[in-house]
Amino acid sequence: MKPRTHMVIPDCQVRPDVDYSHLEWVGNYAAEKRPDTIVCIGDFADMPSLSGYAVGKAEAEGKRYRADIDAAGTAMHQMLRPIRKLHHNRRPRLVMTLGNHEERIDREAEANPKWKGFLSSADLGYKEAGWEVYPFLQPVSVDNILYSHYFVSGAMGRPVSSAAALLKRTQQSAVMGHVQTQELVIHPYTQHFSLFAGICYLHDEPYLTPQGNRTKRGVWVIHEVHDGTGDLMFVSLDFLKRKYS
Repeated sequence: MKPRTHMVIPDCQVRPDVDYSHLEWVGNYAAEKRPDTIVCIGDFADMPSLSGYAVGKAEAEGKRYRADIDAAGTAMHQMLRPIRKLHHNRRPRLVMTLGNHEERIDREAEANPKWKGFLSSADLGYKEAGWEVYPFLQPVSVDNILYSHYFVSGAMGRPVSSAAALLKRTQQSAVMGHVQTQELVIHPYTQHFSLFAGICYLHDEPYLTPQGNRTKRGVWVIHEVHDGTGDLMFVSLDFLKRKYS
């Protein structure tokens, strides 16, 4: 079987008050390189209007659900526009694994029945944009590589603590986001790998502290994907900015 190519887009956390112009660079790169599959690992939308951490705090002032949805839609259109210019036979498969930030919408509807039928993660329009959408924490296997926003470490549902723990848990190649740091482990014999993909946004997050905000930002390309193995390459936003802006 001919080896495949995957492109992984880590957490983007799009919201109304941040710069997401870099997503056009991401889209241009994807259109130029034409991977077979693009996986968006979740938390593409930030959804601060539904943040439980902001309730009763000044940061919640002025946050609106509709503005969050519109920002995510605009950013998604910006990223996919170069890809949509490709002939339909050359367009990649689009796989979206929902993150906990998108899941905020469904959690709000579940907690407050008055919103049933009015709020849904479907409001983000991912399916209409062409993505195969997988629920939060449902892993999806693509060419024998597992993808999920994160993988749980036990009954409490917390994320695995390290890439090594992820490889031990899945016993096959796996990629996750969520933790917003990068870590890669490759098994010396099977060549299976586990990857914490990091982040794909330009802004800093106050909760990450100045040290946490130093993490590398960009996308990953997995070349020569075959039977659950592949060659991983990181592509930084700095590189994409120089090439496409």
